[in-house]
Amino acid sequence: MMFRSLKIFNYRIWFLGALVSNIGTWMQRTAQDWLVYDILTDQNAAAMGIVMALQLGPQLVLAPWAGLLADSRDRRRVLLATQLSMALLGVGLGALVVTGAAELWHVYAFALALGVVSAVDAPARQSFVSEVVSEKDLPNAVALNSASFNGARLIGPAVAGLLTVAVGPGWVFMINALTFGAMVLALVNMRSSELRVLPKAPPGKGRIRAGLRYVRYRPDLIMVMLAIFIVGTFGLNFAVYIAAMARTEFGQDAGIFGLLNSIMAVGSVTGALLSARRDRPRLRFVFGAAGLFGAACALAGLAPTLELFALALVPVGLFALTLMTSANAYVQTTTAPVMRGRVMALYFAIFMGGTPIGAPIVGLVSDSFGPRWGLGVAALSGLAAALIGAVWAWRAERLRLSYDRSSRRRLRLVRAPEKQQGPDA
Repeated sequence: MMFRSLKIFNYRIWFLGALVSNIGTWMQRTAQDWLVYDILTDQNAAAMGIVMALQLGPQLVLAPWAGLLADSRDRRRVLLATQLSMALLGVGLGALVVTGAAELWHVYAFALALGVVSAVDAPARQSFVSEVVSEKDLPNAVALNSASFNGARLIGPAVAGLLTVAVGPGWVFMINALTFGAMVLALVNMRSSELRVLPKAPPGKGRIRAGLRYVRYRPDLIMVMLAIFIVGTFGLNFAVYIAAMARTEFGQDAGIFGLLNSIMAVGSVTGALLSARRDRPRLRFVFGAAGLFGAACALAGLAPTLELFALALVPVGLFALTLMTSANAYVQTTTAPVMRGRVMALYFAIFMGGTPIGAPIVGLVSDSFGPRWGLGVAALSGLAAALIGAVWAWRAERLRLSYDRSSRRRLRLVRAPEKQQGPDA
């Protein structure tokens, strides 16, 4: 059942609180991207890449400690602290913009501060879901979380685009600060007696190394994280691609930029809901979605008109979300609960932390050769991740092609038989 997790009271209010908060987050992202690209700079995609790098870079540095915090502390209290901190940052940046005092370095500073708070928030938020629902319902809850995040993407960018044109980006930041209240109310009003009590990381030294050691002996997790790193670094820089295509390639304003983000979210929500129907995530969905994402980005980069570009963004969103949701759910559901916070922190460090490398590079490619070449980089990232995953699966599963005349599917993949050892082996 697609929406079965919503029958649980705690998850239901969590979902609603997250939906409101996510709408505000997408509003701020859209307004901030346009503020940097068209107000504080002269359509500088590289500056947008720097903002993304500062906002996501702390994931790389703080991941081990953030994951340990999620595994050893009360996750609900950690989330209350991070949500209130992000609200204050929204008010601060909004005040600077509204008063006309904002400069580019201010945006850089607030992006870095938000990145630090988000680095702590991400593993706590992801692993907290396993306290709200059962292990059986966890893949469904993860997929619905993605649907919430991308459902907000349908609304937030379009509203932000209109408000940015009407009243300016500063008031958008202020509104976003208010939306964090929905998440705080959800956390405060949860029924503590209905939350699952999961084991915490025991005190002592070596707890961070234990998490890294756990992943080291899980080649399947390593391959998922490698695929996510490649696509996350060079493929998921949507703010850079869409802003550059909207403004530089097609000569549109902030309203169209927000609308294009919302159109892509149609595909993203569809991908999340399709993932919610699956009982358990599979590796083939991860690597298959990576390849299809690459193909969709190639089509978007070749689109000759704004209308065709907008249409191509739907499969881009669909396959990107299928990849992200399948990878997230696979890592969570196959990881021991006591290790979940540390493993998810590492996952998000690899997923989001690659942006400081990729976003400026993609921005420079877009500035130097045009935004279509930037989308070409995204296409190559998806195809490379799919190829690496396919080669690994071929070797790990000992697959080979078999020809059978008696079968309707004459050419098919089968597992090679185990090698028999001789008596003297």
